[in-house]
Amino acid sequence: MANDKIIEVLNRARARELGVIIQYMRQHYEGEGLSSPAILEIFKEIAITEMKHAEAFGERIVYLGGTPTTKPDPIRKSNELKAMIADDLQSENEAIEIYREAIVLCEKAGDPVTRLLFEKILTEEEEHKDSFQTLLGQKGKG
Repeated sequence: MANDKIIEVLNRARARELGVIIQYMRQHYEGEGLSSPAILEIFKEIAITEMKHAEAFGERIVYLGGTPTTKPDPIRKSNELKAMIADDLQSENEAIEIYREAIVLCEKAGDPVTRLLFEKILTEEEEHKDSFQTLLGQKGKG
């Protein structure tokens, strides 16, 4: 059933969001004393955006008759600022890939509302990717 596949991909996305919320907030808390306090605030701001994504996915799952996962994906635990940012860039790249695939699935399943949700969140994930690339000096590298 199309709904089951949509709920499955929504829960996959939700688990990813829950994982990066923990990852980014951990970096915000444990990064104190590292070279740039401004970067720690970026971690916090993006974590808050990811919280909104997790909630939106959860609401859609419930609407479709499913149960939102509460289990986060594993987090990356670097202790050096540049490595943290590189981990975060990898997490955002993974999200972008998942959400692009989800958009195709939603299109095929005839679910324009969930497709639009993924498209909106994809846009924000690409902004996060851009932020992390900029911090790493990789601006404009896809």
